[in-house]
Amino acid sequence: MIGWLQGRVVEPWQQANRFGALLICHGVGYELLFSQRHWQRLPPPGSALELHVHQSIREDGWTLYGFPSRCERDLFRELVAVSGVGPQMALGLLGAMTVDELVRAIVQADLRRLVQAPGVGKRTAERLSVELRARLQERYAALADGPVDVEPPLADGDSLLQGDGREEVQITLAALGYETLEIHRALRAVAAAGLAGDAASDDWIRECLRWLSRGAA
Repeated sequence: MIGWLQGRVVEPWQQANRFGALLICHGVGYELLFSQRHWQRLPPPGSALELHVHQSIREDGWTLYGFPSRCERDLFRELVAVSGVGPQMALGLLGAMTVDELVRAIVQADLRRLVQAPGVGKRTAERLSVELRARLQERYAALADGPVDVEPPLADGDSLLQGDGREEVQITLAALGYETLEIHRALRAVAAAGLAGDAASDDWIRECLRWLSRGAA
């Protein structure tokens, strides 16, 4: 597994939304892909360059992705681990924002910021936030400028709605314009207030709307 390379950068190239360059290391040329932000900041051809590398091995070939820091490479790996997020979309996210901006957008469920990256729709932005925000908050707290508001764990005895009822509540609230993180917070707040997990979904919708309306007041 290739994790780091040192050499001379030559032949930077762009093909549509793909950005790459050749790195010559002791007589061997490695072709790497970059985020647009990093590619635009590559030194002139012939300059020395050190890169952290992610190596992707697939049936149709091997691909190397270059990053200026281990932190950015590790964040790329977190992104591509999310269902529906491929390497090109992950590079698009890293190209649209700095590492700290991207971490903060995911942790705070800033969907408007996330969908500005090429190829990222609202559903994908929601999935990124739901699946990564807790892990990124813990791992990249310093980059996110300190603690960020993440849902607290439920207290002992609280019962959160599950299964089809939960899905019905989420779909209904989403249709009313609420975002994923708002819905999750409402569900947890209602559970903490004592509504039983086996209560009717209509009761959960009513109580969630009451909590959400209180927050908007």
